[in-house]
Amino acid sequence: MEEGTSKSLTHPGGTVCDISDAFQWDTREDCEVRQILDRIAAKWSLLVIALLDRRSMRFTELLRQIDGVSQRMLTVTLRQVERDGLVRRTVHPVVPPRVDYELTALGCSLHDTIQALVTWTEAHQMEIAAARAAYDAGR
Repeated sequence: MEEGTSKSLTHPGGTVCDISDAFQWDTREDCEVRQILDRIAAKWSLLVIALLDRRSMRFTELLRQIDGVSQRMLTVTLRQVERDGLVRRTVHPVVPPRVDYELTALGCSLHDTIQALVTWTEAHQMEIAAARAAYDAGR
């Protein structure tokens, strides 16, 4: 750590957050925690997990529901979240082939965490908008 750099941050309310662990996982390229956070925080992963919350869906349903995602990017995203154990892919032996995607128990537990983040964002969006406006006005 550089001289004069603190291992803790003091927030306006006076609370102190120890960030030494964050620096540890953030600076090591081979760290599993960083890799997992990068994956689950990706835009397409978050949207897939959100859409699969209440029911299973087919690939084409997901493709229609996720605005702006390409077929290739959705394929890559689904493979990644399946590999991570968040989504289960079920192939039904019918003609034409039918494939469904659904959250695993692990994926459901992640959805709960994502929902908490969305709830926080909704509760604070006006404060954030005001802070952005103030910042932009000062530039």
